[in-house]
Amino acid sequence: MFAHEMPVPGPARDLAETIAASLPMLRTDRLLLRAPRLEDFALYAELLSGARGAGFGGPLTREAAWDDWMRMVGLWLMRGHGVWTAETRASDLDPALPAGQIAGFVLIGFEPGDEEPELGWILASDFEGRGLAQEAAQALLDYVHDTLHFTSLVSYIDPDNARSRDLARRLGARFDGMLDGSEIWRHLPPRQPERGTGDAR
Repeated sequence: MFAHEMPVPGPARDLAETIAASLPMLRTDRLLLRAPRLEDFALYAELLSGARGAGFGGPLTREAAWDDWMRMVGLWLMRGHGVWTAETRASDLDPALPAGQIAGFVLIGFEPGDEEPELGWILASDFEGRGLAQEAAQALLDYVHDTLHFTSLVSYIDPDNARSRDLARRLGARFDGMLDGSEIWRHLPPRQPERGTGDAR
């Protein structure tokens, strides 16, 4: 571990914890989506240095992964959204799922070159195939629509990443062209009932 990855001591640590505590925490049936912590970076760097990092501009060196991590975390201060750490919770729906483990990360990003906010996800291989990515991404979609009220949200997906493409479809996204070699999958806000068509009397 490099010096810049070490926990910061004293009042600076207290300030970091205060800022983290102010970020929204989202709960699903099996996940806690919480503020990122310094110790979470080890998994982030591991994921972005391998094949799974292709959708995040990787594979990246550890130094480049740190720069990306800082950018995603810093978005919280500049834009009011960023990266969440997806931590497993005890659940009767999935008793075999160990609680308190970092399954991966989900984010509402906005990087240089992006034209609109992006919904992204990346999970460790041990947690794939359980529907956790969809569970986390759906929680972010609900948060974006109900709280942030974004009118535009996309996912940029590597054309070779069939699994992410299928997930985007399950989330209700539709293909909307290409940008810099990535497929654009557009997440539409929930349809509002047309005025005068309800059942209310």
